[in-house]
Parts: sequence; C-alpha cells; structure tokens
Amino acid sequence: MIGKGPALPRPRGPVCEALVAALPRRHARLPRVGALDPFGEDLQLALYLCYELHYRGFAGVPDGWEWDPELLRLRRTLEEIFLSALRAEVAGGDDVAGVLEDELVERVDAEGVSHHLRDRGELWQLREYVMHRSVYHLKEADPHAWVIPRLTGRAKAALVAVEFDEFGGGRAERMHSRLFADLMEELGLDSSYGAYVDVVPAQMLAIVNMMSLFGLHRGLRGALVGHFAAAEITTAPSAQRMTCALERLGVGPRGTLFFTEHIEADAVHEQVLRREVIGDLLRAEPGLAADVVFGVQATDLLEQRLGDHLLVCWKSCVPSVSG
Repeated sequence: MIGKGPALPRPRGPVCEALVAALPRRHARLPRVGALDPFGEDLQLALYLCYELHYRGFAGVPDGWEWDPELLRLRRTLEEIFLSALRAEVAGGDDVAGVLEDELVERVDAEGVSHHLRDRGELWQLREYVMHRSVYHLKEADPHAWVIPRLTGRAKAALVAVEFDEFGGGRAERMHSRLFADLMEELGLDSSYGAYVDVVPAQMLAIVNMMSLFGLHRGLRGALVGHFAAAEITTAPSAQRMTCALERLGVGPRGTLFFTEHIEADAVHEQVLRREVIGDLLRAEPGLAADVVFGVQATDLLEQRLGDHLLVCWKSCVPSVSG
C-alpha cells in the first residue's frame, strides 16, 4: 500500500535528504550516520520521518517502510545519539516523589511562553505558538497509547481512563486533537495533519520525538509514564494563562475550548497519573523509578529549550518558524 498522509517535508541536512529521496521507493539504500548534533535539525527531522511511519505515514511512501530492517537500523542509530544526549543533559536520580513535587510548584517570578502570551503577546506570536504545538496536538495522546500494553493492573486501567478523556470520551468532536484543530481554524491556520512540520524547528520536533522514543520502546515505559505525568501536572496552570491570552486577543469560545477543557481535565489527570499510574507501576516494578525521573526531567529540558527559542525570537521581533 502507498501512504496517503501529509507530503514529505523538505530535508534539513544530508541524512534527511537521503531519507526523503529513498522513502518514495520500495527499496533504496539508506545513509550511514556520522557525527550529528543530537538536538539539531538534521537528526530531529530524520527521526521524525522514521517515527511518523508508525502513525499516519506520508503521501507516496509505501507502507512497507514502517518495519523495513534497514530503516529500523538507521532509526536505532539516531535514537542512540538522541537518548544519550538527553541522559547527559539531565540530573538523573530515582527520587520520583521529589521531582513530581518540584513540578507542582510554580515560582512567583516565573516567565515562560504562556506568561508572555497572557501579558503582552501579539496575535502573530500566538499563531506561531499554535503552529509549533500542532505537530503534537493534532495527534494528541497517540504517542502515550503505546505504553498501554506495557502496563498491568491498576496502572493500566488508570492510564486508559486518562486516555479515554484525551480521546473525547468516545465523542469524536470532543477529542482533544479535534479541539486543537478548531482552535487553529479560529486563528486562520491550516488544521490539516502535519501542515507545519516544514516550518517548525528542531526544538519542537525533539519534544514529539521524545514521546515516540519513549512510547515505542518497552524498556522506556517508565520514562513515558514520567513524561506523561510531567505534561499533565504543568498543563492546567499553563492552560489557564493561555485561555487569558486567547480572550485578550479576541479569540472566541470555539478557539478557547481546547485550553478551558485542559484546565479542569488535567488537574484531575495529574493526580491519577501520580497516585494510580506511577504509584502502582512502582509498587510492581520499583526498579523503574530512575526511568520515571528521567522522563520528567527530559520533558522539562526539551520544553525549556523550546520556550527559550520562542522567547528569544519574539523579544527580537523575529519569527520562530521558518518559511
């Protein structure tokens, strides 16, 4: 079968260039990987291309590439570079309660992207931010579904309950990915899947790639759960600020619903993830504590890198996306 997903993006380096040239063919030689910046454009887009074959694929790309042994070898090499860099950049440890408590505390003088957009952000900056986030939110919760068969008992049941909410409680029009598409349309943006992959930088691709990396490897199930908990803990206060930003900039209820939905839902989800998913997982497998901590810390690291990129660009009055 030939894929009918979004078009292949433009290459950003030699590895991407070779991949984009190879994928439309049924059989092709793939590149050898030399020294690459683990957080750079070439590696992150190449990894995104490999992972997206497990989601919706690309227009004109045969479905058989998803499990092609040569492509999987290339993906593994890229993953090892990325994963090693993530581990080297975070503090590590196994104090799960400590890192989660840190996530729950917001500094009074905090100044992040949502603070900026709430207080003084302009409409063009809001639109750029939504472009960035669309790379994940148009498939919201999909990467986390990979961990379901890797969990058991209460942890599994609780995580499925959270995912059920993310997927709209069985109502397609209430799926969080659909609500985000509605927000995009209210802002005059293209809500089609993958529409802005070509223009968002490596900082955003790295966040989505981290989710896929953790989700597709059973050995990283603890990291995926830690990431999910960190995301849910920090979403509710951020969503409150984003709702204020949208209202200040004149966006109507159809556009604000995505964030208002997250204010209440994620306040509940973070407790479920902390107490039932992580709690039960670590009772069954206490040796995964360091992986849970790693998932939390890696999420914070990559979110900080994206936030720094956005704020530096905006304070210099330059676009944070290309093209």
